Amino acid sequence: MRAVTVYRVDYRRKTKDPIGTVVEKRKTERAHNYHDLLRLARRLFALDTADALHIVIDARHAREVILPERTMDCSAG
Repeated sequence: MRAVTVYRVDYRRKTKDPIGTVVEKRKTERAHNYHDLLRLARRLFALDTADALHIVIDARHAREVILPERTMDCSAG
C-alpha cells in the first residue's frame, strides 16, 4: 500500500495545495493505475463537476514500482 497526495491547483495563482491522500492498495502495476487514482481523488475531493478539473495527484508516487513485500528473513547463516 502507498499513499498518494491529492492537490487542488489554482491555475490563476499557480499554486498547488495539498488537500488529502488516496491509498493505492493494488499489489501489481496495471494499465490504468494513474487514471483510476485520479478518478477516485476527483470523486472524493471535488466540490462539484467544475472543481474536478482542479484536482490532481502527485504522478511521481502513482507511477512508482511496487516491490513485493518480504514475508520471511532470507539471511544465510
